[in-house]
Amino acid sequence: MKITPVLVVEEIEPCLPFWVERMGFNNVAEVPEGDRIGFVLLERHGAAGESVEVMLQSVESIRKDWPAFAPEGKEHRTSLFIEVDDFADTVKRLEGYPVAMPVRATFYGMREIGVFDPAGNIVTFAVKI
Repeated sequence: MKITPVLVVEEIEPCLPFWVERMGFNNVAEVPEGDRIGFVLLERHGAAGESVEVMLQSVESIRKDWPAFAPEGKEHRTSLFIEVDDFADTVKRLEGYPVAMPVRATFYGMREIGVFDPAGNIVTFAVKI
């Protein structure tokens, strides 16, 4: 079984530098929506060969594909909790990026750091302590 989050965003293009350049995901596939990108599949492989996927889909693309799923207004924030195999690398990739939740150790045995991606989605990166 597998679960892949789909982040609903106003525009995909401003989000790509965060996911691809900063966080090391690869752009596996994209679907145009007029002169913009309507959908993108991003993937990153871990040290043990495992992989994680994140999909981004624009509001306009959703409206055209299945209007009932399109968010009303601008409030469509998603939250991702991503376990990573190299926390130090993740923190390094976030250097200079606005951090919303500084590195912390939790009562449930994780070390975490949290940011908002360019579309306003909450992304928490974590590693087991």
